[in-house]
Order: sequence, then structure tokens, then C-alpha cells
Amino acid sequence: MHDLRWTMPVVRWSATAAAATSDISFIEPIVRRRLSSLSRSALKVAHDCVAERERVRVVFASRHGELRRTTDILRAISTGEPVSPTAFSLSVLNAMTGIFGIARGDRSPASAISAGAQTLGFALLEAHAQFEADPTSPVLVVYADEPADAAFGTIEDEVQGGALAILLDTRAPGQLACTISATGSVSGVSASALGGPTASALPTIPDAFLTQSEAVQRCLDTRAPATWQNAGTTWHWSWHERAA
Repeated sequence: MHDLRWTMPVVRWSATAAAATSDISFIEPIVRRRLSSLSRSALKVAHDCVAERERVRVVFASRHGELRRTTDILRAISTGEPVSPTAFSLSVLNAMTGIFGIARGDRSPASAISAGAQTLGFALLEAHAQFEADPTSPVLVVYADEPADAAFGTIEDEVQGGALAILLDTRAPGQLACTISATGSVSGVSASALGGPTASALPTIPDAFLTQSEAVQRCLDTRAPATWQNAGTTWHWSWHERAA
């Protein structure tokens, strides 16, 4: 495969663990009490990144989405129990984006992405494409996931529960550089392509046992390069401060 490289201006980011209590008081109580832990986590980090009156395009990403809610619906159908219309309406992958837009009165475009274990990486690529097409308005990437129900058995490269939001805008203090390449070819990345350290300084061994979202968050938190591999593909992220 051909290497693919891009950079994104990052204003701020927020992350929360699945077990964390998510404060989403900006959502009306009648809606809030119906939300799953997945949507609550996603809404929490999204709200952390966006100013009250700021209009943003949203790219929501989740490997499983509201799969647990859908599984409960299927169980209800199989036993002849009635299905809640609210549960059904909130079972779609992009339910969170609709709730977020309604709560903020923001009619900006929103999209949803699911791409297996590489979901967050491709969501970042989609956000980059949208921002490059129109850099006059911010783009918010929101990734939220949780392990699938035990009924689905063992899932390869299963996700960890939690949520991460990243806001892209021109006023960013730094940039997140991203690279996709065939496994084993990361060392061929040029310094000019990443706008940072030389190729020999980039790690070629992935961070063991990290999910893709954990690798991205580690790069954002520590400002140190992070690498992740899956199915013959290597993803690399590095942080670069904007020149004064």
C-alpha cells in the first residue's frame, strides 16, 4: 500500500474512561435519563471541547456503537416482549450526534464512521478531509466505544470502554501528524512529510497491548510519538508545536 500522511490543527481534546461518571447536565433531564453509558461518555467529551455558542461539524466514530442497546432490543423481540420506540430511536450509530446538535441548537453537518479496530484512525482521516475542504469552521472528532455483549463471543482486537474528543481549528497551538503505511515501512517516512523529527527518530515497534484510541490519546497526553499496528497496516501519530 502507498503511505498516506496528513496533519491536523488540534485546539483541545478530552478523554474519559468508561467507568467515569459523565457530567452531561447540559442535556435536558428527560433526555439524559434515557441515554446509555456510551452516549453519556461521548457527549461529555464533546461538550468539554466546544464552546457554548461555537458551531462545529461532527465526525462520530465507534466500532460497536449502540450495539448493546440493539442486542437488548433483539432479545426483547425473541421473547415476544414489546420494543420501546425510544430504545429503537437511540440504537442507531449516530444517535449521539443528533442529541448533541439538538441540545446546542447547532444544525452543522454530522457524520458517523465505523471501521473495525481502525475506526478512530479513519475518523481522523475523514475529519482532516472535511477540514481541508472548508477550514473556516471547526471539526469535532468524537470517538466512543465499549466492548460488545458477551453473546457475540470473542472479538479480535476488542475495544476498551471510553471516549475521546478532538477539536480541529485554525487557532490550534499545535498539530497532530498522522501516517498510515504497510507494516514495516514506517521507518521510510520523511521528516518533511511529518514536519517533525527525522525518520530514524520515529519508532518502528508498536506500543504493545494498546488499542488504537489508547495510542492516539497517549500521543496527545505525552506529546511523544505513538505507533499502532493492525492487519498489516501501521498507524503512526506525532505531536508538533506550532511555531511562534
